[in-house]
Amino acid sequence: MNNIERLVQAIKKEKVNKNDPYRLHYHLMPPVGWLNDPNGLCQFKGTYHIYYQWAPADVNNGLKGWGHYATKDFIHYQELGMPLFPDHERDQNGAYSGSAFVENDKIHYFYTGNVKEIGDYDYILKGRQHNVMYLESKDGNQLLHKECLMVNSDYPDDLTCHVRDPKIYQRDHYYLVLGARDINDVGQVILFQSDDLKNFKYCSRIKTKEPFGYMWECPDLFEVDGQMVLLCSPQGLKQEGYLYENIYQNGYFKVAHDFIDQPYVKDFEEIDNGFDIYAVQTFLDEKGRRILIGWMGLPDVDYTIPTVENNWQHALTMPRVLHFKNNHLYQEPLSEFKELRLEKNVYKKPKVELKNNVFELQIHDIQDQLSLKLRNDFTLEYENGLLTISMYEAGYGRNQRHLELEHLDDLVIYSDTSSLELFINKGYRTFTTRIFSECSMLECNKDLELYYLDSFKIVHEK
Repeated sequence: MNNIERLVQAIKKEKVNKNDPYRLHYHLMPPVGWLNDPNGLCQFKGTYHIYYQWAPADVNNGLKGWGHYATKDFIHYQELGMPLFPDHERDQNGAYSGSAFVENDKIHYFYTGNVKEIGDYDYILKGRQHNVMYLESKDGNQLLHKECLMVNSDYPDDLTCHVRDPKIYQRDHYYLVLGARDINDVGQVILFQSDDLKNFKYCSRIKTKEPFGYMWECPDLFEVDGQMVLLCSPQGLKQEGYLYENIYQNGYFKVAHDFIDQPYVKDFEEIDNGFDIYAVQTFLDEKGRRILIGWMGLPDVDYTIPTVENNWQHALTMPRVLHFKNNHLYQEPLSEFKELRLEKNVYKKPKVELKNNVFELQIHDIQDQLSLKLRNDFTLEYENGLLTISMYEAGYGRNQRHLELEHLDDLVIYSDTSSLELFINKGYRTFTTRIFSECSMLECNKDLELYYLDSFKIVHEK
C-alpha cells in the first residue's frame, strides 16, 4: 500500500471514539488523526471554505494533505474529506501549508510542496525541497491543475531550504509572501511579484534590523482599517519577562504601505497569550470582514493532548474578526456565534456547579480586580496590573501564563468541552488554551452573565 492509499484508508476508517468527552461542540476538529495549520481560507460565491493540515493516518503527525470544511453561516458545516493529496513528485512528503486567492470566478491555491530527500542531510541547508505549488478550483471542492511554480533554486542564494507557507497580497501587483530562514539563522519574509499569478520574480523582503528569531512561519500581509499588518509565527525568540512565554510565538508587525522601499519592521506584538495557538491565517469575506482562524495547538511543546488515546488531536480556533484601532490589532468573536446561544443565566458572585462546560461567559465593569476559577483547575487572577492564568492537572503540562495590563474592564470567555478562548477588554488581548477536565464548577468574585451554547451542525461526507 502506497502513502496515498494509506491516507485514503485512514479517512474511510474514522476510528475516533465518538463518546470522547473532549470532542468539541463548536470548534472544527479532524474526523480522525492529526490537525494543524488552517489553510486556504476564503469565501467563494457565498460559501466559506476552511481547509487545514491533516494527517489522518497518524495521530502524532505524519504525511499530510488538506482537510476541508465548508459553511455558509459558521454554524452548519459539510465535512468534505481531503481534496488535496501529496501525490506529485514536488509534494511527495506532504502538501504543506498554503492559502487561497479568489479572482476571475475561480479560487487560486498556493501551498508548500515538501520533499525530504534521502541521505545524510541536516535538512536546513541541504536535503529538503520547499516548492511553491499551485492549483485552482471553480467550486472550492475539486482542486485541479496542480503544478509547481517555484523550487529552492528560485529563492535568493542566502536562504536555507526553509522557505514556505505562501500567501497572496494584491495591490499594484500580486505579491507572493513566503516565510524564510537565512543561512545565518535569521527569520524574515520574502516577497515575489507577479502580473499573472503564475510567473513570479523576487522583489524584496521584510525583516527587522536586528535578528528576531531564526524562522518566520505562516506570514500573512494585509491591510485592515487603513493599517498594513504582517502576521507571522517567529521561531527562536527568547523569553523576555512575561513576553514570549511559549516555545514559538504568534504576532504581528505594523508595516509601511511602501513596504518595498521601507522593508524594516519593529515592535512585534503577540496576538494571543495562551498555551495553544499557532499558524494563524486571515481572509477577507464578502461582507468586508477580515477574519482570523488559528491552529489551536503548538508544535514541539512539552505538554500533551489526552485525546490521542481516542485517535484524534488538535482543533481550529473560533473565527475572529480583526480591527485596527488605538494603534493596536483587536480580535472579536464572529457575530454569527450569537446564534449558538441557548438559555441566559445571571449569577451574583457565584460558586456553583454548571450543567456543562459549553458556554459563553461575560464579566463587565470589573474595576481592576478579578478572581475566577473554572473546572476546579483553571484560575484567573488580576491584580496590580498583572493577569495570571494558572492550570494544574487539567492542563496536562500547561502551567502558567501572564499578561501585563494597565486595566481590566471587560472579559468574555468561550468555553467548550476541552478549550477556553478569552477575549480581554473587548478583544484588545486574547488567550487560547486546551483544557481537559469534566468538572463544571464556576467560582467568581464578580457578577456575571452566562449563556449555554449549542453545537455546530456538521454533515460528514459519505
